Amino acid sequence: MWENKKIFILGMARSGYEAAKLLAKKNNRVLITDLKEQDKDHVKELKALGVEYVITNEPELIFDNSYDLVVKNPGINKEHPVVIKAKELNIPVINEVEVAYHYLPKDITIIGITGSNGKTTTTTIIYEILKAAGKAVHIAGNIGFPLCSFVSRIKKGDILVIEISSHQLVDFDQFKTGIAVLTNLSETHLDFFKTYDNYVKNKGRIFKYHTKDNLAIINKNNYDSLLLAKKIASNKKYFSVSDKADCYLENNIIYYNNEEIIKLENIKIKGNHNYENIMCAIMVIKQFNVDNIVINKVLKEFSGVEHRIEYVKEVNKRVFYNDSKSTNVRATQIALRSFKSPVILILGGLDRGFPFDDLKSDINYVKEIVCYGETKNKIKEFADRINISCNVVDNLKQAINKSYELSSPKDIILFSPACASWDQYKDFEERGKEFKKIVNTLK
Repeated sequence: MWENKKIFILGMARSGYEAAKLLAKKNNRVLITDLKEQDKDHVKELKALGVEYVITNEPELIFDNSYDLVVKNPGINKEHPVVIKAKELNIPVINEVEVAYHYLPKDITIIGITGSNGKTTTTTIIYEILKAAGKAVHIAGNIGFPLCSFVSRIKKGDILVIEISSHQLVDFDQFKTGIAVLTNLSETHLDFFKTYDNYVKNKGRIFKYHTKDNLAIINKNNYDSLLLAKKIASNKKYFSVSDKADCYLENNIIYYNNEEIIKLENIKIKGNHNYENIMCAIMVIKQFNVDNIVINKVLKEFSGVEHRIEYVKEVNKRVFYNDSKSTNVRATQIALRSFKSPVILILGGLDRGFPFDDLKSDINYVKEIVCYGETKNKIKEFADRINISCNVVDNLKQAINKSYELSSPKDIILFSPACASWDQYKDFEERGKEFKKIVNTLK
């Protein structure tokens, strides 16, 4: 716990803002920097708490050895000059989640969910079922709710369900989960981690400090997850959609410890990827003795999360889906497997360094690709190699209009970009909301 310290926060956004508020209220001297103007009300609030706010392209010129701690935004690379300088000065560099962890009651249960895909859906299902079961539960993390904003609400004996991204794991120090879920591993975020091996090693940090008294939930059908599991000390349980495991799918029924939990016909969201997410959730929830009646009730009504294969609108018999949360190729593969009708696929965004060739096995129903953004030329080259018609535009609005122009009745227009949003948007949520806004103007 930090008190009466001098703290440098690198990058504002939601996480920096919440960390600054919490730290300032704990009698710390806080300075926060960003490249551009931030929300005026947030800035005003921070200044009222005594936080110094600086807009600068060179924060390293302000940072010096008088600081006790650096809190950086998860999206900022570890090669940033402030981070390098802090390491040279032996000043700790952490993130907002680690800050919050040090102010939490010690006797709560922390459930951490990470993985290349499925994190948000799994986190949401766990939270919704525990809430329906009457548990004192909170949801936070990469799902859009900075943990620092919940510290004052979390009490002794509560349950914390937190989605944890690979970018957040980088700057964890003492953070420990009681239960950790690894949904799957696939090649992504290479722009940040440089190699897949580094990415996988970083994902393993969610099991840091685990002993046999802590639970790890692992995907039996994901080879890289199994390899990683061999290196951790946790009590390991496995799930599978194709083989017997602690939680498994057989004859269209999900079982846990050989007990029937729910029939697939009673689950609103469909697809093996969603059944895997549900299995993860069941394995967590059963640690709290939740009745199957509660599980069934929630899953009968749960329709998915925003920006993940989200139905938007039907326009002249063309159906639009928003899958802005698909920021890697694997996520887009999952989305494509959800449809058996002709698809016009909108791809594009920030180049994360991985190829698009893995999409080839899942484009049987794709009749046109429309691409935009930083990766548009790379996507066009991929489409040309596999002889799929590809239309290149500059931005999302043009991509939507072109897709609609190319479409026919009963077509699916799927926005599943397979790329990060940061070339044109601040995050995938902003991008997804923009997609829906534009689609809702179509007539």
